[in-house]
Amino acid sequence: MSPDTRTPRAATACAPWVRTRLRTAPGAACAFALLVVVTAFLAAAFPRAVDNYENKGLRHDLGHVAPTRSVLELSGPQPGLELPVAAREAAVRGATLASAQRRILAGLPDPVRADASQSAYGVRTSEAVLATEPWFPRPYGLDPALTYVTQSALPGHSTLRAGKWPVVHGEVSLTTREVEAAVTAETAKALRIKPGATIAVPTRGGERLTVRITGIVAPRDPQASYWSAEPLLRTPSLVARPTKETPRYYWTAALLLPPDAAPALLATTGQPELYWRIAPDGSRLAALDVPRLRTAVASLEGGPELLKMREVAGDTVTVTTGLDEVLTAYDGMRAAIQPVVTVAAVGIGAVAAVVLLMTGGLMAGRRHAELALLRARGGSLPGIGGRLLAETAVTAVPAGALGLLLAVLTIGQARLWPAAAGAAAVVALVCVALPLRTALLHRTPQLHGGRDDLVSARPSRRRTVAELTLLVLAAGAVAALRRRGTDGTGGTDLLISAAPVLVGLIAAVVLVRLYPLPLRLALRSVSRLRGAVGFLSLARAGRSSAAGTLPLLALLVALTTAAFGGSVLAGVADARDGAAVRAVGADARVSGQADSAPLSDRLIRAVRKTDGVRDVAPVQIEYGVALPAPERGFEDAKGATLVGVDPVTYARLSRSTGIGAFSADRLKANGPATPEGTMPSKDRVLPVLVSPSVAERLGERPRDLQSLAGDFRIQVAGTVADTPAVDDTSFIVVDSASLTHRQTTALLLTGNRLDGGALRAAARHTGEDTTVRMRAEERATYVDTPMQTGAERIYSAAIAAGAGYALLAVLLSLLQTAPERATLLARLRTMGLTSRQGGRLLGFEAMPQALLAAGGGLLVGWATIALLSPGIDLAGLALSSGPGSGLLDSAPLRTDPWSLVLPALGVVALAAAVAGVQAWWAGRRGSITELRAGDSR
Repeated sequence: MSPDTRTPRAATACAPWVRTRLRTAPGAACAFALLVVVTAFLAAAFPRAVDNYENKGLRHDLGHVAPTRSVLELSGPQPGLELPVAAREAAVRGATLASAQRRILAGLPDPVRADASQSAYGVRTSEAVLATEPWFPRPYGLDPALTYVTQSALPGHSTLRAGKWPVVHGEVSLTTREVEAAVTAETAKALRIKPGATIAVPTRGGERLTVRITGIVAPRDPQASYWSAEPLLRTPSLVARPTKETPRYYWTAALLLPPDAAPALLATTGQPELYWRIAPDGSRLAALDVPRLRTAVASLEGGPELLKMREVAGDTVTVTTGLDEVLTAYDGMRAAIQPVVTVAAVGIGAVAAVVLLMTGGLMAGRRHAELALLRARGGSLPGIGGRLLAETAVTAVPAGALGLLLAVLTIGQARLWPAAAGAAAVVALVCVALPLRTALLHRTPQLHGGRDDLVSARPSRRRTVAELTLLVLAAGAVAALRRRGTDGTGGTDLLISAAPVLVGLIAAVVLVRLYPLPLRLALRSVSRLRGAVGFLSLARAGRSSAAGTLPLLALLVALTTAAFGGSVLAGVADARDGAAVRAVGADARVSGQADSAPLSDRLIRAVRKTDGVRDVAPVQIEYGVALPAPERGFEDAKGATLVGVDPVTYARLSRSTGIGAFSADRLKANGPATPEGTMPSKDRVLPVLVSPSVAERLGERPRDLQSLAGDFRIQVAGTVADTPAVDDTSFIVVDSASLTHRQTTALLLTGNRLDGGALRAAARHTGEDTTVRMRAEERATYVDTPMQTGAERIYSAAIAAGAGYALLAVLLSLLQTAPERATLLARLRTMGLTSRQGGRLLGFEAMPQALLAAGGGLLVGWATIALLSPGIDLAGLALSSGPGSGLLDSAPLRTDPWSLVLPALGVVALAAAVAGVQAWWAGRRGSITELRAGDSR
């Protein structure tokens, strides 16, 4: 005994357990650490990726929305007439408004933040003042209406193009009768304004305030909030005067005065008002700030914060903004995307957990004899479990930390704690579940037991109850998903999101139960053959462990998740393609102004000769055709769109696009075609194809129709829900040869390699005002938000991860029995088995389970999508609130064959490859190495 420690010297000489185990199997430890790194990275990267695209989506929506919708504007009337003149003048001077602006910016409620550089304040005339100067342009003989604005910081946001900056001379008051102003270059060009021009503004006293134009400026950033919050500041506009007759237009524009010239506007008849325009700054906002941001905006519009603003800017100040609408649209997009993404996350998480448990099973199987010996020699279960926990933690904790670090470095601008929780969950599962699963197998000292063959095993009652419970959960999840869907109205439901996983779990249980039946039949058939390889391989396949549900579960869930993810991406692509086709009507569309101006024969010939054009469908479109009074019910003023077509080419176009397909014979009228310019016979009835709403309006008998294309009698020959030429819900399709006044207003083109540049060049050469729209260009506009692209990246990663985990599950299941198969080959080789026969033996042995997993994966993936598709709408993920969102009512989930077949084939190919490699490696090692004396294998 040592005198100091009283510890036996033999004990101090013992090597540490953990270090010894890691040195004994460094390869297995490194492979296990790599698996934990990848799994922890995925668990940490998912919440960071969701946070990242949601944050970017919010900032994108706030940054790309029109400033007229996002800006916060405080406005109030001019100081009351009951105040002294000096007080009224002081209230509108630049220094007073600037002081209020600073206090307003400082008093904004959190998380509302202002972009001070783009915010502005000033005084403006709320009512436009007519300018009577004769040199102004008057397109319809109407005087232009001008707005006078004293917006702050004009020199800082514009460049002087001509003249000089407007300034004040002395102190401007109510009695001042001349001030200076500037206009933008666009305003000067449209209204023919030059430096030195003067404009007389009427005042309440009957005198005139002279506004002298001293400079012409150009905005430095025309799209920024300073200029775009009120577009009239930079760009004049033609406005129609309300009238029941033909509309007449007049110019409206804004003149920019220096801030200290505001007192002079108090004397005008333009009803001046004060305003403070706050441009929001969304660069530091996160998705978690949306509820507080919505509350703050509502409070500013009509709550306690509005009262605070009134203490600063005046008791009559009001706050208006469209920011709440922007936030509502953002919430709608996020609510549509989040549940669909959660389905992918739950699927991959389940597969990863199962693969980690399979890894623990492999470790337990390899060390079964060692731990059984320790248990037989008196080792306690807690002691064995503690050693296994320490051994696992030494590898798993650094690997989990590395995975978290990689996720943080890969994906920035996101919260840390959800990622840390995900990585910690992986480490906890590994450090607790794996040692616990291994140690519990040795609750009692075990002797050498009998075989646990899959074919002869009989499930226990507890297992039957557990399987029935899972079946009920899966059925409930599928029913809930089909009924409620993933539209986000009820939030994210984990039970619904786990529906694919539960379906895969039930399928695995059912397949394991049914697997012995075909295997027994195949074994009976093969036993009658002369060769021994087939019989031995099937017999070996039947001797696999009855606990084979775990590998099969991993494969089925992984294949189902990959198929589900691929189908989601395919459904998104289909939805965008369908919306683009509906928006354009074909691969390309050449039309006159508003689809109403006729196209010349020269243009039509030029378009037909353009490279890539395969077919051209000319159409004549007339909007707002009055429908006859309904046979029953009340008459309304709702009209329809008349579409004149060539039946043959238009029917061919409808079939190729899949929009409102019909037979050309249904549109052909009896009798000869009506000569152009002549009235059709009153007895002739034209067959038409109509939308359901028009069919209900017209009824079944012939009805008279009046239009610019002619007056004729029509009868409904068929109903189609949609038609390529228009996206209206009320339309009438008629044979253009039967129209009295014929013209082509649009060309619908189909082709494989249409060139938009060539089509636009052909249109320009004819000198006509035409519009060319390409389906491919329209399709590209539907992917423009970080939320959409981020969700698609997550699903792409889910497909890759699902396929990877599926292949890893196959590899682990084969590695678990690899030593036993190597020993079998060595023994059979001593009895004359050749290397080729050994390869076939291992391949045939692995094929039943591989084919079971592949076939089951195909079946379960298809069944899962078929069961869940009624409850999943991909329109929010595909189109969201973009330009094509109104063209599709829904975007259902559909089965993608490649996502089903490729992972399943990968499973079979990997199983065959592993068997072949093992047979080759066993042949190189030789039989003596495998058949050592005293080896119990």
